[in-house]
Amino acid sequence: MWSGKLLSIVLPLVGFYLVVVGALYALQRPMIFRADMSPAPPDLHAVPGFREVSYRTEDGLGLRALHRPAAAGRPTLVYFHGNADGLSGSLRVTAGLAAEGYGLLLAGYRGYDGNPGSPSEAGLYADGRAALGWLAANGVPAPDTVLVGNSLGSGPATELAASFPVAGLVLISGYTSLPDVAAPVYPFVPVRLLMRDRFDNAGKIGRVAAPVLILHGTADRTIPYGHATALASAAGDRARLVPFEGAGHELVGSPALFPVIDRWLDGLRR
Repeated sequence: MWSGKLLSIVLPLVGFYLVVVGALYALQRPMIFRADMSPAPPDLHAVPGFREVSYRTEDGLGLRALHRPAAAGRPTLVYFHGNADGLSGSLRVTAGLAAEGYGLLLAGYRGYDGNPGSPSEAGLYADGRAALGWLAANGVPAPDTVLVGNSLGSGPATELAASFPVAGLVLISGYTSLPDVAAPVYPFVPVRLLMRDRFDNAGKIGRVAAPVLILHGTADRTIPYGHATALASAAGDRARLVPFEGAGHELVGSPALFPVIDRWLDGLRR
């Protein structure tokens, strides 16, 4: 009798749990890649100092991006934006670096800014390779580039820095891996087993031969500061970690951020 009543309680709870887990599994990519929340793309033909460019990925997608050539003696920075951002936000947060004469390629992602395709880990890596390929074809080889990744963008930036001989890597509000970010948020779900897109930055950053600058807010609740210290440890003596006391996950918009990057870039040229 009691066993029957217990089953009548437990079985619906188990069924409900499986439905919740199944929904999270099915919806994980829309939850990770918030292209629907990104700001409207700018008029790419009317951005002072930039020109719209396009390049084709290895799986046949044509992506829009923005390029600004470097002043003499300056490297070109390839900027990979966060998950709910796009080219408009990329323009805004890199304005200080553009004013200093750095070259900029504001990389486009599949599914964002009107680009075709749906974002995924493998897809963003392919998009990044296409961006570097376009630069190389236009006279800017990998050793003359510095990769900059903000939040989600730290994934493709780290992957490419581990695969190409770039001049440097800058991570802003970066993460060790996506499962490390999601597991504390969903402790009741086997996140590490179910996540398809992993972006294992901690496992790759040790293969980056270039200098690494890691910038992180100590009050970041989305990607806690411990991710930054773990990344710096995994990168070894090539890494410099700069904490921003009291800053949260919107660090990329702080006016205090890009002077630090500028000084670090100056050091690379010496």
